[in-house]
Amino acid sequence: MKKLVLVFAAFSLLACKNETTNNPAKPDETSSDSIIDVDAITETINPETTIEFTLEEANRLAQLPLECVSIEYPNKLSQTLSNAEAMGEPSQLHPAFYGCFDWHSSVHGHWSLVALLKRFPNLEKADEIRQKLEQSLSAENIKAEVAYFKRPEENSYERTYGWAWLLKLAQEIKTWDDPLATKLDENLQPLTDLIISRYIEFLPKLKYPIRVGEHTNTAFGLGFAYDFAVMTENTELKELISKRAKDFYLKDDNCPITWEPSGYDFLSPCLEEIDIMRRIMPKNAFFLWIEDFMPQLVNEDFSIEVGEVSDRSDGKLVHLDGLNFSRAWVFYGLANEYPAKFGHLSSLADSHLSYSFPNVVGDSYEGGHWLGTFAIYALSQDKK
Repeated sequence: MKKLVLVFAAFSLLACKNETTNNPAKPDETSSDSIIDVDAITETINPETTIEFTLEEANRLAQLPLECVSIEYPNKLSQTLSNAEAMGEPSQLHPAFYGCFDWHSSVHGHWSLVALLKRFPNLEKADEIRQKLEQSLSAENIKAEVAYFKRPEENSYERTYGWAWLLKLAQEIKTWDDPLATKLDENLQPLTDLIISRYIEFLPKLKYPIRVGEHTNTAFGLGFAYDFAVMTENTELKELISKRAKDFYLKDDNCPITWEPSGYDFLSPCLEEIDIMRRIMPKNAFFLWIEDFMPQLVNEDFSIEVGEVSDRSDGKLVHLDGLNFSRAWVFYGLANEYPAKFGHLSSLADSHLSYSFPNVVGDSYEGGHWLGTFAIYALSQDKK
């Protein structure tokens, strides 16, 4: 890190220009009935082969969020109660995002529907998806969501994992060239604005980053928000995220990747940090930083074993399938942006994706309510 600190001042003069030219955005718990025949899928997908993001796969993946966003129970509200009157049915408290077991999973379930419909307009259930989006993301429902966030006891609600996915949903809608998107964007904007204000209020107060492999990971929460800020040209949010990421991570050395994964990880603390620094740093400065932080990534023979899941009916243990997907999207991001230096990581991303992809669907709600989103996002980052 010593060499980076010495030269970073020079690179920072070019940072603003490079930040805009680097590609910033590569546009838990019971069982439910089987949505798709998992055996049929596993017969056609060899875990060692590359997964192709085809219309056929998109149709399968679309069924997961399409059903899940309307499943109200089981439900994990993560609610702080100030009195008995604060309680309510999930669909009353969160009329837009009550399904998929918890709020953030419902948000990214809606992101999945938008992302799939944008990429594959000819989805078999395209009309049903459009109706569901219009119904969920109505102006009245979003107004109720904003009111919940404004409860005095909910100032930290879904910080920052759910916040990040809300901005990713907003970004997906804003970049969708469709008349429905215009309406949805207008409806969602009050909640989008509130989440932006929460980031701007919170980040200056966060003295230390949270370096875990689950929801509260700071680097993950910064990454999606940064993509949104760049796309919407929100200079205040973009500059704040860039500053805080450098405050948190610029001096980091020798990330202990061999300590990963922890038992419940669905994010890699080391790789999520790399993912945000790739976004906010100019090329040469990033290369110098990664030489200190995780130099082994540059080696063409670098490898890391996939996260193995021992029981996919366990809502925590199945997190490791999510880890494989999130690792894959970080590896794809590096390979896509800097192919000469990190192109070899694409095959490692393929192996992580193909290990867990056959298990995205099946008869367990433990992974079904969220893993599809992680698979879709990973597949969307593969630019081969």
